[in-house]
Amino acid sequence: MRLVAAACLCAAPAFAQQDVVAGTGAVLRALDKVNGDLTDITLAPGEQAGFGRLIVRLAQCRYPAGNPAGDAFAFLTVRDIDANEDMFSGWMVASSPALNALDHPRYDVWVMRCKTE
Repeated sequence: MRLVAAACLCAAPAFAQQDVVAGTGAVLRALDKVNGDLTDITLAPGEQAGFGRLIVRLAQCRYPAGNPAGDAFAFLTVRDIDANEDMFSGWMVASSPALNALDHPRYDVWVMRCKTE
């Protein structure tokens, strides 16, 4: 866990030094590792969607100014309704999903891109 925290701290200055723009939403991809279902989820800031036993909430999505196709990063909260607890809350980076990933035995969720319109 300390390695993940250290990696996030090292990545944070790179984002802080960039001029970023808030997207109008995010496109996420969710995978059910048991049955292989793959689903794209589009959310606006403040919205949530269900996938299997998960509730995924988007707080915000940001991308480099002047480069909408650039590396997106989104603040997500993922709750397992059976466990009644947040399984993830933090920033996910599209180009490095393993840097700060959801740790769930059945489901995987990652950021694809920010919406710009």
